[in-house]
Amino acid sequence: MLEKVSLLQTKEEFLKLALLFFTLLFFSLSLEYYHFKELTKFDSQLVNATVLKQYTKTKIKKSGKKKSYQVLKLKTAEGFRFYTTASQTLQNIKHKNVQLEVWAGDITFYEYMHGFFAFSKIVQIYPDNSYKTKLNEFIDSQHSNRDISLLYQALFSAKELPFRVQKQLSDLGISHLIAISGFHLGVLSLVLLFILKYPYKFLQNRLFPFRSYKRDSFFIIATLLLIYLLFLEMPPSLLRAYVMFVIGFILYDRAVEILSMQTLFLTILFILSLSPRLIFSIGFWLSVSGVFYIFLFLIHFKELTKRQQFFLLPLWIYFFMLPYSLLIFGNFSLYHPLSIILTMLFSIFYPLSAFLHIIGFGNLFDNLLAILLEVDTHSITLSLSKLYTLLLIPLSLLSIFYKPALYAVAFTSLLIMLQALFALT
Repeated sequence: MLEKVSLLQTKEEFLKLALLFFTLLFFSLSLEYYHFKELTKFDSQLVNATVLKQYTKTKIKKSGKKKSYQVLKLKTAEGFRFYTTASQTLQNIKHKNVQLEVWAGDITFYEYMHGFFAFSKIVQIYPDNSYKTKLNEFIDSQHSNRDISLLYQALFSAKELPFRVQKQLSDLGISHLIAISGFHLGVLSLVLLFILKYPYKFLQNRLFPFRSYKRDSFFIIATLLLIYLLFLEMPPSLLRAYVMFVIGFILYDRAVEILSMQTLFLTILFILSLSPRLIFSIGFWLSVSGVFYIFLFLIHFKELTKRQQFFLLPLWIYFFMLPYSLLIFGNFSLYHPLSIILTMLFSIFYPLSAFLHIIGFGNLFDNLLAILLEVDTHSITLSLSKLYTLLLIPLSLLSIFYKPALYAVAFTSLLIMLQALFALT
């Protein structure tokens, strides 16, 4: 067997790739800056956007009177996101496409990239006849419980969940299972690979024995996943996973080592150079962190059998990602560790539930899901210092090369978990 080689082996190769990334980043930022200047060229600008969130907010004025209004979070076709306010009497337009007149004011380019607030006036609300809406209506028709219907809509069409459902899932430690990410993409890839294998082999033996099953199946799966990615409007975590999937196969096909931190970091740089706005996306960095710790496990424990890795990897990921979960979301309960088991079961549940919805039996697991959504978690809100992040990130990077650093990360994660368990008592 030929030994796999590293992606980059000489300084010249590093310099060439660095130049490529810099060039891509330059053009990406130039395009973003052009859109920024177009938005701020005049006092106001007409903008087409999709409403991501809509909720009511109340504040007390200096006079002591209460004032209620609606807050909208929007995403434009150019990719930038912003908040605006609207009258309390505005109808529910969540997930609909609208045209607004936006007064962006004196926002900076950084605010444009990161997200900003702007006053606006809704000019037109477009009828919602998208395929995503039709899919959500099809899902909703199979469920009597509204929250469960929304759960499946979030799972299959990346629809945002109400706060109460989000909090319950966060308390249970399974938010990552519902928010579409690279994990879901991996499960879908395996399912598609299994579906394609036997029909392709049958046709290959009779019609085109000269074709490569691996290459053809990759092309078909990559095309189907890209269509799904475009349908979901390219969530950051899914975009990262798809790019890694494509780059991973290209490297594998050329006998280049895939499970290496070098490959992971170069993939991250490639994604950020194409979409620099992702540097501000928490979802993107959480997704990257998950893949990083998976690679870290496979690098340090590659001598384990596949079965051992299957059972130990979810435990490893939960343990090492717990600090980041608590730092960002802050929710913890005694049910939280059960997410380890639920994560393993989800690999079966996800494709099976999709199949059941296709054949019209999507409500088969509704009773079990109702228990999860209604269980009293007795959760707490734990506020961790950001110093943990400053400690864990450099230690995690050092653990690529030094096992003592890996033990230090594990010890820090253990202390955080014990702190969370102690806070419950």
